Amino acid sequence: MKQTWRWYGPPDQTSLSDIIQAGVEGIVTSLHHKVSGDVWTPADIQERIEQVEHFPDKRPTGLKWDVVESLVVSEDIKRQSGAFRQHVENYRTSLENLAAAGIYTVCYNFMPVIDWTRTDLAWPLPSGGTAMRFDIVDFAVFDIFLLERAGAREDFSPELVEQATRRHGQMTDTQKAALVKNIVAGLPGSNEKLTLSQVREHLARYDRISREQLAGHLVDFLGEIMPTAERLGMRLCCHPDDPPFPLMGLPRVTSTAADFRFFMDAVPSISNGMTYCTGSFGARHDNDMLGLIEDFADRIHFVHLRAVKRDSDTVPCSFFEDEHLAGDIDMVGIVSALLGEERRREREGRPDAQIPMRPDHGHDIVDDLSRSGAQPGYPTIGRLKGLAELRGVMRALEAVQAG
Repeated sequence: MKQTWRWYGPPDQTSLSDIIQAGVEGIVTSLHHKVSGDVWTPADIQERIEQVEHFPDKRPTGLKWDVVESLVVSEDIKRQSGAFRQHVENYRTSLENLAAAGIYTVCYNFMPVIDWTRTDLAWPLPSGGTAMRFDIVDFAVFDIFLLERAGAREDFSPELVEQATRRHGQMTDTQKAALVKNIVAGLPGSNEKLTLSQVREHLARYDRISREQLAGHLVDFLGEIMPTAERLGMRLCCHPDDPPFPLMGLPRVTSTAADFRFFMDAVPSISNGMTYCTGSFGARHDNDMLGLIEDFADRIHFVHLRAVKRDSDTVPCSFFEDEHLAGDIDMVGIVSALLGEERRREREGRPDAQIPMRPDHGHDIVDDLSRSGAQPGYPTIGRLKGLAELRGVMRALEAVQAG
């Protein structure tokens, strides 16, 4: 697999020099300043390419922009409201412009309102480092008592409501504010930052949209853009819901193998693919991680490798981001299966035989702990450690398989 690294552009606290020292082979990035629904112009794309390929003094970095993460799907498209038809047309134009610049792999998601959700962005670990955590009791506190969403109590078990009631009564105003900030921090990959009142407004716009309708809107969107992607030879890869279960009464349509099978069968194109994220899928005990690779092998166009440790085998559940080779993820088995898929593609002569992967998230350790303002989940040292571990697994498996 091609070892890539997510980079948030020049403001990123992890510099291109840091990334090169980590032994990275390619870059995953986006035009984070662009508003969802707008066209990515050739000039915008070329500017980011130059930032990836050259240091400020114009020396070459030796890196290429391999994967877009994300070309954000607007809320209007997800709801089929407002300017959604123009946004779909703009999406097609952006794909045209990316292909013209030599970028053919695009990751996106179809999660309404909020992207990945955590209740704690710096959960203390026994090692002294910190990890991101999703605590279902804290989330119930947020949903019931802070967001005050109508019907929230009915979405949780009586036992969970009781636990949330007790915890809410023990929280300080500072703790409540931190919880709100963590959950509504915005949409990673876009420039939108949502206030609590704006979250309520967005939720209200989904009041009459069922899970079946949202799944239908995803199929409609893919039906519109897939002919363009096929003609351009592009690979679109949908990222699973994170976490993979409903939140705040919003429908979720990309949480399980059945969810992916629905929209892939409805739009049967090799360009209509998956971002195989071990952490997102792994937060549900009933997602068969190796089975997902077997079922969707030829449509896996991008891979996120990270591990989570669940507190229980329930849906929903609490979990935290564990070390890359730990938690509830059989990372060695997963990497072995993905390397096997690459060999199969090589035998078929597929141009996308090498699958781009990146170490996803990571613990804040060593120097990461003293950095302020870093993108949550994307520490320099923590990801470097994860990449080193994954690289070791890959090298060992490749040597065994070659022998």
